[in-house]
Order: sequence, then structure tokens, then C-alpha cells
Amino acid sequence: MQRALTAERVCGDVEVLARAGLDLVTFLAEAEASMTRALQSSATCVATLDPATSLLTSTYKFGDLAGRDEHDLEWSLIEFGGDEPTAFRELGTPAIGMHLATAGDLERSTRMRECIQPFYGYGDELRLVAEVDGRRWGALAFFRSPDDAPFDADDVAFAGSLSATLARGFRSGILTSTATAAVSGTRVGPAVIIVDAGNQLVQVSAGARSRLAEVVDTEHSAATTGTTAALVAAARRYAAGITDVLPRGRLRLASGQWVVLQASPMDGPAGTTGDVCITIEDARPPEIVPLVVEAFDLTTRERDVTQLVLQGAETKEIATALHLSAYTVQDHLKSVFDKADVRSRRELIAKVFFDQYQPRFQRDLAPDGWFSTTASPEEW
Repeated sequence: MQRALTAERVCGDVEVLARAGLDLVTFLAEAEASMTRALQSSATCVATLDPATSLLTSTYKFGDLAGRDEHDLEWSLIEFGGDEPTAFRELGTPAIGMHLATAGDLERSTRMRECIQPFYGYGDELRLVAEVDGRRWGALAFFRSPDDAPFDADDVAFAGSLSATLARGFRSGILTSTATAAVSGTRVGPAVIIVDAGNQLVQVSAGARSRLAEVVDTEHSAATTGTTAALVAAARRYAAGITDVLPRGRLRLASGQWVVLQASPMDGPAGTTGDVCITIEDARPPEIVPLVVEAFDLTTRERDVTQLVLQGAETKEIATALHLSAYTVQDHLKSVFDKADVRSRRELIAKVFFDQYQPRFQRDLAPDGWFSTTASPEEW
């Protein structure tokens, strides 16, 4: 009875947190602490995912795992490069307990056998994907020590019941911060990083180290962080023909700026070398608008209306394009404004675009059609 009451309270707590408009870091810390009370876990690893590609874009660690990143490389190579049936991308259910899934034989899991048990010593893992409307915004892994009982079916069911609620918290969390850092006038295009077959950073373009530091927030090499190691592993998966999609993901930095991460395997005269090229570049509006709009939790029709508003269409034009009455368009707009917490079309456009792009609007365009990196007079 007490266990059921605790689970009910935690579900209520997480629901409140997901709707509180918290920034992502605060939401994850509060939600993880609440869920740990019910799951009685000793450590948690949380990953944010690009909902379009399921690529890992950042990680957060709690409990016994806090501050430990020395084996992120091994974990990422298994999670994103191997053939692990319980990898987050493969899960066909919101949650899974590894002891239950393997009938107690954890050696059947490459991740448990080669990473979790030897490096961390945990006795069981509960995996949970944060998914809503068919999109995965994050993933969580809870761990118990070998001295504790494994996660049971009730634990898995409880965690799975929070999948959509957590996804809404992930989704809204990415919109709560605004860009505060000045846009550098010294960048010369995308940061390019080469990781060799031995998973070592061997070459970087001008300014790439500072750009990498913004993404991973660490002093370690590119291949030892979860984000970049996931890119390397996924690129090798592509090279092996396991997938036909190059890894690509969108990430919001602590400054509020959006960047696009992507990786590609390198070829030499004799074929694929094992080297991987990673690029980090400022995100362009078409790459960000769908993600931001989706995070507003709009209906399909509301998204259609919003896309046309962002293109500058008037009410009558929207009505004609979508075969709706002007009154229906206005109803949809009111709902969009409520969900986006704005009061007008101008504020909606500002919320989607301005924190990322407005600081650069006074600059000339470069030959590639993107904002010039030359600082404007106001920034001198």
C-alpha cells in the first residue's frame, strides 16, 4: 500500500513539474529526485534526444554517477554503434527492466556485460524513453546495486506510465531559456573535428576547440564525451551499412543558441578508414522552426496555421490555403498563442526566431546565404 501511495504522489509531482515551465536542467533534476524515491535507485543517467533522429544531444548524471564520465566512450559505442536489442532506439515499449528482460542472465546484454557491470558494478538497470506523439525527446536509465533487489514488473510499469509526462517536460524545457551570449564575430564557418579509428581527436579546424567546449562542456577529448562518442558510433554504423541515415541532431547550448551536430565516416584510397568527421555549426531557421513549433504541443492543424504565420501569411491567406473560414483560423491562432504563451503574431515570431537570429539581423549575408561572421558596428 505504501509503495502504491508513493508512486501516486511521484506521478503527481512529475506532472506538476512538467507543466511548470522549468528550464531543462531544473526539470530533470527535480523529476529524477522524485522518481528515485519511488524506484529506490542509486544512480540515474538522463539523455536528451533529437526527436527527429533520436540522436543523443546531451547527458546528465545523478546519484552515484554524478561527475563520472570516464567510460562514456565505451557506453556510447555500444549504445549507438552496436547491435544491442535494448538500446534506447530499439525499445518498442516505454520501459524495460534488464533483469526481467534477460530472465536474470544479464550477460546476454552487451551493454551490461561489457560496460555497466565491469565499470560501474550495478546489479540491474531500468530503461525508460520519454515519448509523446510518436517522438522521443529523452531517455533515462536507473540503476540499482547488486545488494538490492532487481527492478520488478511494478517498477517498470510505474516508470513507463511517466513516459509521456516526462517527454512534455523535456519538450518544454528546451524553450525556457533565451540566448544571452554575444554572437562571436570571429567564427569562420562550421567547426570541424576529426576522430580517428582509435577514437582519438586528431585534427580540429580553427576555433573548433572552443566550439566543442560549448557543446560538451568538458575538458576531455571529443571522443570521450557521450554526445560526440554517440556521433562517432552512429557514423560507423552508417559506414557498416546498418543504417542509411547519417547521424544528425539539433542541440540548444547553455547560452540559448541552437547548433546542428552531424558526423560522417571518412573514406581513403582503400575504402572506409574508421575515421569520422564531426561538424558543429549554427542552426538555420528551417532546422529549428519544426522543433520549436512541435515543443508548443500544437495539434496538426495548429501547426499548419503556425507555419503559415511564420511565413508572413495573413488570416485570409491562411484560410484560403487551408480551406478554413477566417473565424476558424482565428480560433486556431488563439489556441496557438495560449500554448506558446504569447499574445500576438509578432510575439509568436519573436519567440521562434529572435533569441537565435535577431542579434545577427543587422549583418550582411555571406556568399552561402547565411549571416556574415563580421561583427556589426554595434558590437565593436
